[in-house]
This record gives sequence, C-alpha cells and structure tokens, in this order.
Amino acid sequence: MTSLLYPIATEKAVGMIDRDNTIVYVVDFRSTKADVKKEFEGIFKVKISKINMMRTAKNQKKAYIRLNKAYKASDIALKLKLV
Repeated sequence: MTSLLYPIATEKAVGMIDRDNTIVYVVDFRSTKADVKKEFEGIFKVKISKINMMRTAKNQKKAYIRLNKAYKASDIALKLKLV
C-alpha cells in the first residue's frame, strides 16, 4: 500500500518548509505514522524527527513531516518541485 499520495503546495505549507523544516503530504486515509515514516525515509533517504497527522473536513488525511535537523526540507521540496 502506498501511504504518500501527493505533497501540498499551498502558501502555508511552502512557508513551513523553511520556517519549521516540515513537508506537508496528503496520505492514504488508512495509513499510520509508522507507515508514512517508513515510506518517506525510504524514498528520500532522510531521517524524520516527528510526524503529526490531521483529518480534514474534505475527508483527507494530512501528514506534517518534520525532518531531523541534519536534513533540509528545502532540498526535498526542490526534488518535489514545490519551490
């Protein structure tokens, strides 16, 4: 099962990249924090310090993925073409 669906590129989410070292992703509704962490670390070869999950009113699930201080979210954002 693929947990990560697509990244969010709103103004708030792009601001979080530099300010909080965080990438925001829409994930599968059934996925857990462990699923998201394993898949994200496997794809991008980074370490994650924290994940927060949120369910939206539009029946989506968002994952706020904060990277370890040794890695930069802006590097991931460039790979994803968010900035």
